[in-house]
Amino acid sequence: MAIILGIESSCDDTSAAVIRDGVICSNVVAGQLVHKEYGGVVPELASRAHQQNIIPVVHQALKKAGISKEELSAVAFTRGPGLLGSLLVGTSFAKGFSTALDIPLIEVNHLQAHVLAHFIKEHAEDQSHPSFPFLCLLVSGGNSQIIKVDSYSKMEIVGQTIDDAAGEAFDKCAKVMGLPYPGGPIIDKLAKEGDADKFKFNKPRIDGYDYSFSGLKTSFLYFLRDEMKKDANFIEKNREDLSASLQKTIIEILMDKLRNAAEDTNIIEVAVAGGVSANSGLRAAFKEHAEQYGWKIHIPKFEYTTDNAAMVAITGYYKYLEGEFTDKSVTPYARTSI
Repeated sequence: MAIILGIESSCDDTSAAVIRDGVICSNVVAGQLVHKEYGGVVPELASRAHQQNIIPVVHQALKKAGISKEELSAVAFTRGPGLLGSLLVGTSFAKGFSTALDIPLIEVNHLQAHVLAHFIKEHAEDQSHPSFPFLCLLVSGGNSQIIKVDSYSKMEIVGQTIDDAAGEAFDKCAKVMGLPYPGGPIIDKLAKEGDADKFKFNKPRIDGYDYSFSGLKTSFLYFLRDEMKKDANFIEKNREDLSASLQKTIIEILMDKLRNAAEDTNIIEVAVAGGVSANSGLRAAFKEHAEQYGWKIHIPKFEYTTDNAAMVAITGYYKYLEGEFTDKSVTPYARTSI
């Protein structure tokens, strides 16, 4: 039996989770409301909040799982990528915890963990996970990538953003419209009431499977600026239609490249992961593609879309089985690839 404690502190959510033989026992997340008034995550405030949250969160995760710390087989933690100050808190705690209990320490790549969230079992007989090889669209505030997954440890990025991420495009365009942070979920909500064909925004022409969203952000900004010269209340009058049209454009950009990658690799198992995978429009697009192109799709539960320790624990579980442990001298990294 392998019981893994996962710790996630890459951005502004402090999370701890316990997984027993691949089955989720607990997943506790403490958010940070302090960033809302600043319109984005403030790294220094995030790292301070992690220091306050990490011990209560770990305690709660162990309590909910009905596990004592002495029963743990290993501690898995997010080494990166992320905010360095935030990662330091989780890394330092994990190193101290594993040293005190004399159990292995396992480093986890945050991006890899998002992909492997699909392998979290709700019960021992759960077989709803993807089969290898499969494609995974990883979309969040910091990443937009198409990943070919050959095994738990072998992943290849076949396409990625050359500038901004899809989640960042949602949040920045929402900010321009005067919506609070984080803007992505609010645009999703407003889009349900709007006409997605009301406004047309330019799509980038990028070779291969790579993405670009900086041009869309700029054209959206200039479009609003020009329209507001004619009518100062343009945004207020068209908020729902703007949200729906923007959301449709971003989703079409994402799905066009993913569809090309699926056709060229001849892979029909396709998954989505990351914070933007909670978007109702993107989930609907996946279901439409499943019907139209015969894809076998995998959409994560909402609690596994945003940053969480369950995905870190499941990645740690598979590394534990392979004996991939980390030295105590390990330090976090802010940037990396899969």
